[in-house]
Amino acid sequence: MRDLSRQAVMDRLRRDPGVEVLVIGAGINGAAVFRELALNGVRVLLVDRGDIAQGASSALSRMVHGGLRYLETAEFALVREGATERNRLLHNAPHLVGPLRTMVPLYDRWGGTLAAIRKMLRRPGGSGRRGSVLIRIGLTLYDWLGRRERTMPRHRMLARDAALAAMPGLTRSITAAAEYWDGWVSHPERINLELVLDALRDAPQAEALTYVAADGATLRDAITGETLPIMPRIVVNAAGAWIDRVNAPMGINRPLIGGTKGSHLVIDHEGLREALGGAMLYFEAPDGRTCIVFPFLGHVLLGTTDIRVDDADGVHCTEAEVDYLIDVLREVLPDVAIGREHIRFRYSGVRPLPHVDAATPSLIPRTHSLVASEATPGRPFPVLSMVSGKWTTFRAFGEQAADEVLRRLGRARGTGTQARAIGGGADFPADRAAWARDVARETGLPEPRIATLLARYGTRARDAARAIAAGPDAPLPALPDHSTGEIAWIAREELVTTLSDVILRRTLVALRGLASEAAVRDIAAVLADAFGWTPAQRAEQEAATLALLRDRHGAGLPSKAARSTAAMP
Repeated sequence: MRDLSRQAVMDRLRRDPGVEVLVIGAGINGAAVFRELALNGVRVLLVDRGDIAQGASSALSRMVHGGLRYLETAEFALVREGATERNRLLHNAPHLVGPLRTMVPLYDRWGGTLAAIRKMLRRPGGSGRRGSVLIRIGLTLYDWLGRRERTMPRHRMLARDAALAAMPGLTRSITAAAEYWDGWVSHPERINLELVLDALRDAPQAEALTYVAADGATLRDAITGETLPIMPRIVVNAAGAWIDRVNAPMGINRPLIGGTKGSHLVIDHEGLREALGGAMLYFEAPDGRTCIVFPFLGHVLLGTTDIRVDDADGVHCTEAEVDYLIDVLREVLPDVAIGREHIRFRYSGVRPLPHVDAATPSLIPRTHSLVASEATPGRPFPVLSMVSGKWTTFRAFGEQAADEVLRRLGRARGTGTQARAIGGGADFPADRAAWARDVARETGLPEPRIATLLARYGTRARDAARAIAAGPDAPLPALPDHSTGEIAWIAREELVTTLSDVILRRTLVALRGLASEAAVRDIAAVLADAFGWTPAQRAEQEAATLALLRDRHGAGLPSKAARSTAAMP
């Protein structure tokens, strides 16, 4: 079995630094193009200065959608692509992506028509809530654009009484509502990871390194400080909000990125969950910003803001953003009292939007593009920068970028990914209970435990169960629905380098409000044993992770493990 450790990969690159393609950035776009190239036989190296999905790819609204609101800016091709890729993800990643019933509150008949026309012409101004006529037209077009490979119901319009029955907490000031279906993703970081793992499993010529920064064609190990020059034929810059910073050392100085920050809150409030009636509420704030709130893994996810930022480093959800989100929620669900004491987690990310002069963030185009910077005497390789794009369209964007790389390499595509399962979505069972019984008989683990692993890892749960059954294994004292064997399997098999990788991205421990100090120390103990950390190294990992968590919890770290039942919306 190939050794995928960071040192082993560095050793192989030291012996043969002549990679065909260097992909910089292990977010969702970088992982997508990496998989496309790897599956088509390219010797490709993926690097990131941090962890897989550490940036904006772990900070999205956790929706899988075509982008209904982009119809107003006439981005019809983007909406069609997004809706089609949403439908494909429902098939290709059923362990992590599911359908989401969505409600849009309506307050009058003709509202927002003039504002929509101005947006379509990309002119600012003219706010106003969208009325039932405009929403009906938009959803009819949305259904039509998303007809390819459709698996979900079409929209319907609801009269006031029907809308209030469907979503009991909705403000009584509505006159009607629209209901349609989109998708949601429980754990996008895992999709990001599984794209990389699939490529490494199926393509022995592909390599991936986390916590390794690329300064042009020189790699620097962020852990050891070691540097290593490599010789790529092509560089793909998939660094998201950091694209311009990555390009600068390579002599590319034109601005490509003009990002906006989006912040979200994870809220624990039984009344709010009940008020939503199991659906997502997709609504307009008084300032015209589109917001969402929906049941999420036993809690509720509320977002999002849209604020221009110049520096993507160190972004965080501010107290002003918390006030904004709580206030706009009160407008549509007036009977539910939410305070900071209900916030279990908060997070922010920067959307890597194209650099334009638009004063209104919502008018910045979301369509992705591949920007080429050709080779120069001082840089003997071209750089292709992956600018913008929606999370939902990562596969299509990766395919587009890979096709251009293959063309430049003079190679033909041999493998496509439109219908290719992702990670644990492969051979996903129609009968989950029967699958759990089969794996339970094989491994001796209880069926409920297998069902939990299947929900987390898809069919990769069979490998996890085998490793756990090989022991030793025991529930973590502060996280009884996780075990030492499960965390040790993650450490061995999922490109883990730091404690925060596991708590913030490989698991949903932090996002679900379960990351108490005791839980952090329990997981750290397993990783220390797996990696041979000294007491000082373990203490350093714990301190760094706890500092990150304190910034992302609204009411301080939980004192003990909170409710851990994961309820699907």
